[in-house]
Amino acid sequence: MPFWSPDPTFYPSARMAMQGPAERYAFLATLNPALTGTPDALCVVDVDPGSSGYSQVVGRVEMPNAGDELHHFGWNACSSALCPYAPHPHVERRYLVVPGLRSSRIHIIDTKPDPRQPKIVKVIEPEEVMDRAGYSRLHTVHCAPDGIYVGALGSPQGEGPGGILVLDHDSFNVLGRWEVDRGPQQLAYDFAWHLGHDTLITSEWGTPKMVEAGLNPELLLQGRYGHSLHIWDLRKRRHLQALDLGAEQQMVLELRPSHDPTKSYGFVGVVVSLKDLSASVWLWDRTGENWGVRKVIEIPAEPANPDDLPPALKPFKAVPPLVTDIELSLDDKFLYVSCWGTGELRQYDVSNPSSPRLAGSVRLGGIMTRSPHEKAGRLNGGPQMVEVSRDGRRVYLTNSLYASWDPQFYPDGIQGWMVKINANPEGGIAVDPSFFVGFEGERPHQVRLEGGDASSDSYCYP
Repeated sequence: MPFWSPDPTFYPSARMAMQGPAERYAFLATLNPALTGTPDALCVVDVDPGSSGYSQVVGRVEMPNAGDELHHFGWNACSSALCPYAPHPHVERRYLVVPGLRSSRIHIIDTKPDPRQPKIVKVIEPEEVMDRAGYSRLHTVHCAPDGIYVGALGSPQGEGPGGILVLDHDSFNVLGRWEVDRGPQQLAYDFAWHLGHDTLITSEWGTPKMVEAGLNPELLLQGRYGHSLHIWDLRKRRHLQALDLGAEQQMVLELRPSHDPTKSYGFVGVVVSLKDLSASVWLWDRTGENWGVRKVIEIPAEPANPDDLPPALKPFKAVPPLVTDIELSLDDKFLYVSCWGTGELRQYDVSNPSSPRLAGSVRLGGIMTRSPHEKAGRLNGGPQMVEVSRDGRRVYLTNSLYASWDPQFYPDGIQGWMVKINANPEGGIAVDPSFFVGFEGERPHQVRLEGGDASSDSYCYP
């Protein structure tokens, strides 16, 4: 719905967004790992400590079909609508765009007037997505100044290339494929941008055929999962440069650019190194006309008794950290790194992006440790999806990675949970003992916060 004045949850800069009101609700995608029977759902969790419903699911809407495998999702509009060249300055943050990673179906969910009672107002069937854009297996959603961008892993046949499609801000119609000239890019995963530099960055995982049946050890050991970043001209939609991290760096996934549009750096997480099972975080930046990338954080694997390890890890006698998500606070001061394998969330001070400093750590779950939560005892799974509040004081975690990959690392099954971590503005983190949301028979994945969060919005002003 258009307004005469901008949506009050839109902010010109990240600095101003940090001063906004605290979130009352979190929206959470949950999936049925059986992919049959009960459909996936979007849940609403009360995160207001002063509410009687605190730490409880207070709303829920089920998808109309089973087997979608809800994964990542995003808002229809955000602070990027305030960019000086945005053609839709009076849209509002109202609808959640929720794709199915397995089904390629897109759900448009209205969160107003009552966020506790979300409702589906439109469903875009996979046939329309494939016909108009030529893509399938939809993953990342971001609100851009000129439309809603949706990342896809591959083609309707399950092969490459993957890429980005665009939805109209108002009608949600599929406009088509974003790329004009993709150059050598074939694999896809996440995407992000530097609006002040007219640059888009993409990362790599694998084609649908490479990931849907689970992690393929043969492909992994051959170095065939994604190991490159791609730099694009955002306005011209053309590939500019590929940055290869090396084939031993397998699965270059989550991208977190600086929130300051005058900066050109960002961080990307790498799930595993074939050299020693370590995980890492790399820093990209621009020097002159060229872009470069280098490793700035390395997290080693932890030795373990092979008798206690899942079959996939027994030969290695160690637990890999498996960095599957990272998140950057809005002030660009703290980077959060989830180690799904070892059950650790790390907080790094990245005030100097070239030299991160470990500032805090908590443990929950983990393949070996099963570190407990005060309200639930020993946990399985580990910190996986990470979301940070706009003011940087609260961090929300969930513990499921991907339906077909979860049992390879946690053979006894993922018992779903969502927790909250309290973050000190000067550094240091601690588990909030009063907040725990457990799930029976379904697994939680991405969290989005009411009014925006640290990864939902982009800003055109410093």
